[in-house]
This record gives sequence, structure tokens and C-alpha cells, in this order.
Amino acid sequence: MDSISSAVAGASAATPGSVQAAASVLVLKKALDMQSSSATQLIASLPQPALATSGTLGTQVNTFV
Repeated sequence: MDSISSAVAGASAATPGSVQAAASVLVLKKALDMQSSSATQLIASLPQPALATSGTLGTQVNTFV
């Protein structure tokens, strides 16, 4: 997270239109893309919980009309 905040700080401190600002923004975008990819993989790897088969919680549907 420190690398992202330093990239943002560097991009905002640079003069507009400079090569350094463009490079900082590019590095920031790549860091965010990598972080998003890692988070997506982590969430996808979580096992799905099994549905309840016994007990009163999650096994009965109230259909009062």
C-alpha cells in the first residue's frame, strides 16, 4: 500500500504533462490492476459454504400470503 500512496504523491507533485507524471500514473494503474487481480483470485479461491440440511436456520421458508 505504501508504493501506491507514494506513486499517487509523486504523480500529484509532478508538473502537469511531464514524463515523470505520466510514468507515475502508469505505475499506479498497473499496481491497482495487480491488486485487483490478486483480490479476485483470492475471493474466487474461497470455498462455497454448504447449504443447511437440518435444524431451523436456513431449512424452512415462510410463505405466508
